Amino acid sequence: MSLKGILSHIRLENLDIRYILRGLIDGSLSSLGVVIGASGGDISIIIAAGVGGGVANGISNILGALTAERAVLEGKRAYQEKVLLQNEGSLKKSSFYQKAIDKTAVSGMQDGFATAFGSIIPVMPFLFLEKSIAIIVSIVITLFILFALGVFIGKISHENLKIAGLKMVIGGVIVAIISFAIERVI
Repeated sequence: MSLKGILSHIRLENLDIRYILRGLIDGSLSSLGVVIGASGGDISIIIAAGVGGGVANGISNILGALTAERAVLEGKRAYQEKVLLQNEGSLKKSSFYQKAIDKTAVSGMQDGFATAFGSIIPVMPFLFLEKSIAIIVSIVITLFILFALGVFIGKISHENLKIAGLKMVIGGVIVAIISFAIERVI
C-alpha cells in the first residue's frame, strides 16, 4: 500500500458511494445517540461527547473497513494462488492486487471521513442554540438528513422514494427513543 497509489485513487470518479452513504448514516445516528445520551450535561459536554464520539467512530470505521476489506482480499488472493499458481505470494506482486489494496485504503478513508462528517450534524445546533432548543433542532436536522439519504438510496435502488426516506427516518426515531430512555434511566 503506497501513498502514491492511494493518492492516485482519490478522484471524483473513484468515490465509492456505498462507503460514503454508510459513513454518513453511521456518523449521524451514532452521534445523535451520544448527543441525546449526554443531554443531561452541560453544552460543552454534549459537544465534546458528540465530536469525540464521531471522531472515534470515524477512525474505527477506517480501521474496520481497512482490516475487513483487506482480509477478504487476502482470502481471495490466497484461494486464487492455490487454484491457479504454484508459488504462494506471486499475486501480491501484480499491479491488479496493488490497485485493489489501494482502493481498499481509499474506501476505508471515505467511510471514516464520511462518518466523522456525519457525526457533526447532530452536534451543530449546540454550538448556536440553547440546550433545550438545540436537542430538538438536532433531532429534526438529523431526521431530515436521514430522509434525504434514504431518498437518495431509493433513487439508486429504484424504490419508492418516500418509503425509502421514511425507513431511514424510522431508524433515527428508534435511536432517539432508545437514547432518551437510556439518558432518563441513568
